[in-house]
Amino acid sequence: MDETTKFNSNDAVISELNNLEVEYEIMPCDPELADTANFCAHYGISPEDSANAILVVGKSDPKIFALCLLLATHRLDVNGAVRKKLGSKKASFASGDETESITGMIVGGVTPFGLPESLPIWIDKAVMERNLIIVGGGSRDQKIKINPNALLSLRDVEIIEDLAKIPEDS
Repeated sequence: MDETTKFNSNDAVISELNNLEVEYEIMPCDPELADTANFCAHYGISPEDSANAILVVGKSDPKIFALCLLLATHRLDVNGAVRKKLGSKKASFASGDETESITGMIVGGVTPFGLPESLPIWIDKAVMERNLIIVGGGSRDQKIKINPNALLSLRDVEIIEDLAKIPEDS
């Protein structure tokens, strides 16, 4: 992604946050540490308070995309809840290229803010049970600390119980 695109996606994220009139904090982040496990370990953030924004795709024609938000301690139920919600026979994580093309953001910086209007946002109910969450900031060099209730201000958002599950090996 070139610097112009990066600037525009950051601008769209901040613009939407300001338009929603919600409280938030921008947390600068070393881009090399943007992936959730590294970020949490380096910056002392509990994985229970970190949320991952993951683009999923239904393997239909045409492809159907949605953005899912789940806690870092959970695993997205792609073959169950996501596939059913997409209404497709097969579903998967979108590729890095698809993620960048659809959201304008690269993996490690994807956020539910500043997205194209046509993209539905599905939030695992467990995210809403936290007091504060850390989400991607639109690029790998920042994160957003926010009350999860602010997510309810987004358009085309749906809270879904059991969209993600705590892994059995945890």
